Amino acid sequence: MKPILVGIAGGTGSGKTTVARAIYDRVGRDRIEWISHDSYYRNFEGLSPEDRHHINFDHPDSLESELLARHLDVLCKGFAVEVPIYDFTTHSRKAETQHVEPRKVVIVEGILVLAEADLRKRIDIKLYVDTPADIRFVRRLMRDIKSRGRSLESVVEQYVTTVRPMHEEFVEPSKRNADLIIPEGGENLVAIDAIIARVEHLVA
Repeated sequence: MKPILVGIAGGTGSGKTTVARAIYDRVGRDRIEWISHDSYYRNFEGLSPEDRHHINFDHPDSLESELLARHLDVLCKGFAVEVPIYDFTTHSRKAETQHVEPRKVVIVEGILVLAEADLRKRIDIKLYVDTPADIRFVRRLMRDIKSRGRSLESVVEQYVTTVRPMHEEFVEPSKRNADLIIPEGGENLVAIDAIIARVEHLVA
């Protein structure tokens, strides 16, 4: 049976991971897999730290979406894939990979999931998490400082120069491709319950 592919998009810090986690936990880990588009950032280990600093990580070209598309096709054929593991402190891929087995449901989560046509056409349920910009910025700021070893100044600079412009050019327009727009992300329990009920129906 072909897996049900659930795409979850939305701006940085919108609550995509919270929505994905709710679906993952309630549908059951034995029936679901979860892939982050962030894992497919291109490997920039050959560049100097200065050159890496100038990469626009919010542009679609920074992601190897074609590899993710191939991996989704392999999973849909019933075979496992090796998903890259990305190190955000060095902007390079680690030597090890994440082994992902085919399941009845596969979540694909990332800011540009619905902006990429090759990904979008493979996804069965398209979700967009819509959260106010100020809340998204604060969440990103806290995450990048705590989890990715970033300074306050570098996070603010990146947000102003690339994150916000790329959101307006690519991410925000992609909501028109969504089957369902979820205001307030993980706080919207009604929407999450409806999504889970739909997924459960499709895999029953």
